[in-house]
Amino acid sequence: MKIIILAGGKGTRLWPLSRKSFPKQFLHFGDKTSLLQKTILRFLKYTSKENILILTNQTYYHLVKSQAEELIPNYDFQILLEPESKNTAPAIALGAKYLQHHCGVNDEEVFLVSSSDHLINPDEEFLSLLPLAEATASHGSIVTFGVHPNTPETGYGYIQYKKEKDKEVYLINRFVEKPSFEKAKEYLLSGEYLWNSGIFVFKFGDFWKDLSAFCPQVANIFNGSYKDALDSFSECTDISIDYAVLEKAKNISVIPMNLSWSDVGSWDSVYESLEKDSSLNVKIGNIVDIDTKNCLILGEKRLISTIGIEDLIIVETNDALLVSKKGHSQKVKTLVEYLVKKDVAQSVEHMTSHRPWGNYSVLEEGNRYKIKKITVSPGQRLSLQLHYHRSEHWIVVKGTANVTVGDKKMLVHENESIYVPKSQIHRLENPGKVPLELIEVQVGEYVGEDDIVRIQDDYARA
Repeated sequence: MKIIILAGGKGTRLWPLSRKSFPKQFLHFGDKTSLLQKTILRFLKYTSKENILILTNQTYYHLVKSQAEELIPNYDFQILLEPESKNTAPAIALGAKYLQHHCGVNDEEVFLVSSSDHLINPDEEFLSLLPLAEATASHGSIVTFGVHPNTPETGYGYIQYKKEKDKEVYLINRFVEKPSFEKAKEYLLSGEYLWNSGIFVFKFGDFWKDLSAFCPQVANIFNGSYKDALDSFSECTDISIDYAVLEKAKNISVIPMNLSWSDVGSWDSVYESLEKDSSLNVKIGNIVDIDTKNCLILGEKRLISTIGIEDLIIVETNDALLVSKKGHSQKVKTLVEYLVKKDVAQSVEHMTSHRPWGNYSVLEEGNRYKIKKITVSPGQRLSLQLHYHRSEHWIVVKGTANVTVGDKKMLVHENESIYVPKSQIHRLENPGKVPLELIEVQVGEYVGEDDIVRIQDDYARA
C-alpha cells in the first residue's frame, strides 16, 4: 500500500505557536518530534520509505525535507510539490498521478491518504487496522476511519454509520459538518456517530472513477500525461476531497477506532491530548503555578507564573502572548483574521524564520539597527548577495564560517568577527560538520528583509 501524507496546510488555529510561515505540522509539544515527524514514523512502522510520498508546497519544502532527514539522515524522501494550493482533492489527484507515473503503480493497487498533523495513540492499534482497510478497498470500497467520540466536540466533522453486530467495517449513512454544541451532544448520546478522522484508503482505479463521476473538472486535468497535469494544475477547482468525492460516493465504508485521536485543531484539543499533572494542568516550559487548575500553559524562554486561575489557555512566544478561556479557542482563527487585516507582523511571521540553509532569530530591532542570531546547517551556504542600505557585523559563536567579502575569502572561527560594508558582495558558508552559529548586527537607514540582491543561490532564489 502506498501512503500519501498531506503536509501543505497553513493552519493558524494554534496561533501564536503556529503561523503561516511555520504551521502546526512542524510543531512539537513537549518532546523532540513534530506532528509531521510522528506521522512519518507511524507509517514507517507499517511500510518501507519507498512507499511514502509527502505532498507539500515550495514554501514548506525545506522544512519538510529537514524534518524528514532528522529522522533518517541522508535519505532522499519522496517529496512532491504542488504547483499551487488547490485544496485536498487536486492535491490527492496529483499525488496519485505521480505514484502511477513515477512508481509504476497500477489501478488495482491501494493507497492511503493522511494529514501530517494528527495525534494518534496508540499507533499500533491504528496500524493493526490497515490490512483490513487495504483488503476492503481492494474489493471496491472507499474506506475511512472513524473515531468513537467521548465528548460533544464541535470542532470535528462526524460520520453517521449503520450499526450492525459482529462487524469490523460498516456502511456510511452520511457525513456531517462541524455541528453546534447541542447537535454534538445528540450525536454523542445516540451512539450512531463517529468523528471523521480524515484518513482515507482508495484503490487507484476506483479513485479515478469516482473523481471522474463526481468532480469531472478536476479529473479531466489528470486524463493526460503527468507533465500535462502539472502544467494545467492551476485550472483545478479549489475543492476538498470530502466535497469532491466522499460525500457523494455510494461505495464508501468506515472502520471505527477506539483510541485517542486528535486533529490538534485548537488549543482545547491540544490540552485534551497532552499529559496533565495532579491539578489537571498541562505545562510546557518554565512554569511556576500556585492554586492553578485545569489550565494549558505553554512557554518558550520567559518564566510564566500563575496564581489562583482556572480553565485558562496561556501560550507565550518571543513576540506574542495568547490568553483565552478554555472552550473559546476555536475563536483563535477569528483573532488571526483580525490581525492579518490590521497587517500585524506577528499574524504571519515568527521571530525565528526558517530558510533552506538553516534559520535566524531576531533578538532586537530598533531605528537603524537589527540584531540576529543566525544558524547555518552543516554543508549549507547563503546566497551570494549584497545590501544597498545596511552594513553587517558577524561574530562567530560556534563552529567555523567560510566568508566571502568582495574578492576575498577567509575562515572565521569562534570568538572572531568580520565586517561586511554596505553594497559589498558577500556570502556566508558552513564548511564544517556542526551547526554554525553567529550573531549578526545590521546597521543602516533600512534593515528590512527585502533589502537583498541575490547574485547566485543554491536554492533557485536568485
